[in-house]
Amino acid sequence: MLTPEASVKSFYDFLKQKKIMGTKCKDCGKVYLPPRPLCPKCMNSNLEWLELDGKGKLAAFTIVAVAPTHMINAGYSRDNPYVFGVVKLDSGPSISAQILKVDSKKPEGIAIGSRMTVEFVTRGDKVLLGFKLA
Repeated sequence: MLTPEASVKSFYDFLKQKKIMGTKCKDCGKVYLPPRPLCPKCMNSNLEWLELDGKGKLAAFTIVAVAPTHMINAGYSRDNPYVFGVVKLDSGPSISAQILKVDSKKPEGIAIGSRMTVEFVTRGDKVLLGFKLA
């Protein structure tokens, strides 16, 4: 059994420590992010924690003009949209996160396949996962 338990809470607890932690199945080698307590590929619970380095490529993105509640305090609105995307990590799994330090009003300047690196974002008492151009 993983200690701490693989859960959304443990994922965010690790983000507070500036770590991206996934789980890796000891039987088939598949890596999961966010972490999972059970491997969907081989149905085993023989998983271990794995720290991921946070480097990868932008696989997809969208411009978000209507911010969810936790993003409104960050100043995002219809007049100030933000970029959200999927990053395919070099270590295997993909993860969705805010894409930082790009011009959301000029999406033609954002390229699929761009190299990305992790940037942890603190909002109040939460630390969230973000990525920026490498």
